[in-house]
Order: sequence, then structure tokens, then C-alpha cells
Amino acid sequence: MPLLELLALAAVGCLAGAINAVAGGGTLVTFPVLLMCGTPPVLANATSTVGLVIGTAGSIVSFRGHLQAIRPLLTRFIPISLVGAGLGSWLLTKTSDDQFSKLVPFLVLFATVLFFIQGFLRKPHAASTRKTLWFSLMLQLPVAIYGAFFGAGIGILMLASFGFMGMTDIHEMNALKNLLGSLINVVAAVWFVAAGMVSWPQAFALTAGALIGYYFGAHYSQRIPPQRVRHLITAIGFVISVAMFWRQFG
Repeated sequence: MPLLELLALAAVGCLAGAINAVAGGGTLVTFPVLLMCGTPPVLANATSTVGLVIGTAGSIVSFRGHLQAIRPLLTRFIPISLVGAGLGSWLLTKTSDDQFSKLVPFLVLFATVLFFIQGFLRKPHAASTRKTLWFSLMLQLPVAIYGAFFGAGIGILMLASFGFMGMTDIHEMNALKNLLGSLINVVAAVWFVAAGMVSWPQAFALTAGALIGYYFGAHYSQRIPPQRVRHLITAIGFVISVAMFWRQFG
């Protein structure tokens, strides 16, 4: 692999890691760069997933102080996330990217608007919290399927769901999002490796940058006031939406 391509992939991996640690959407950065390097679309998608998956450990470590608070939710969300990740990985090997990717801009835009307006809504009472918990659990299955299939914007979708579930601490929401997202990506990565769908030199270059980006993105996002983090996440979501609409329909 040429040195320029190696440096470019490491840099974009770092940027994608930081974006994923804060809100998600790093795939939108790595996927087109891999395409520019001449990588076929399906191979680029799988390589991006494998290249970013190891770096998620950096963000989980940075949010370890919030893991105790979200522990009761893990037994409910993890099984659904694993099932969805398996289905999404299988679908990628059986379906072309074009059919599903047409829905991606609308999904991300919807999730971003959802996340933005939920901050203005009244915090739900206990009874309604139970109802929204079931809604979030049901939503997690298609989110996990989509996350394994393509992945860009999965963090926005989960953060919006957690907000309507009654979670208010943005850092706890990010900790849960990063943990579930990493599990989804691990399942997808294992599937893609077994199917021989990975360009390893490119994946290693992405990983090197992502480890740095994930850690510092997660670490410094916790030093920012929660309201500013919300504004940043909303801005990232709208930027991702515009970029996806332009790429898909421009």
C-alpha cells in the first residue's frame, strides 16, 4: 500500500474514531475514503467495520466511570443487539449496498431531529418510562441490523432512543451507546473476517488511527458541559444527513 494511502487512512481512522466516540457516524468518513482508494463498495464497508472495531475499546475505557450506572440496562439491550448484529452481517453478504443505503439519509435525519426535540420534552414518569423502555428495546433490533449492515449514524439512532427512554445524562447515554455499538461491530467484524471480506492492510491503517481518535474523543467529550455535547451531537447528525443526501441523490 502506498505511503500516502497509509497516512490518509490512519488520519481518517483517527477522525472517525473521535466522531464515533461522541455521536457515531465515523463510517461516513472512512467508507468514501476507502472507495477513493479503489476498494470495491462491499469490501470497503466490511474493511471499515473491522478497521474501527478495535478502537472502540478506547472509548469504553474512557467511559468506564459510567458503566455502573448503565449496568441494569445491559442484560436487556445486549441480547437484542447481538441478534440484530448477526442478522445485519448476514444481510450484507446477501444484499447489495444500493438497496439499503437509499434509506440511510432518512434514518439519520429522523434520528437527529428526534434527538434534538427530546431535550425539550418533559422527562417521563415511571409508568411511561417502562413503556418507552420497551419501545427502545424494540427499536434496538433494527438499529443493530442496520449497524452491522452499514453503520453510519447508528450512534445517533441509539442516543435518540435512549433519550425518549428517560435517560438524561449524556455521558451515561454515550457509555451505553459505545458499549452496544462495539458489540454490534465485533459480531459484524467476526462475520466479515470469516467470509474473507476484509482488506487487511487498509484495516490495520484505520485501526491505528481509530485507537487514538476513540480515546481522545471519548475523554475530552466528558470535559464539555452536557448541553454543549448535545449541540455537538445534533450538529454532527445534521452534517452526516446532508452529506448522505448529497452522496445518494446529488
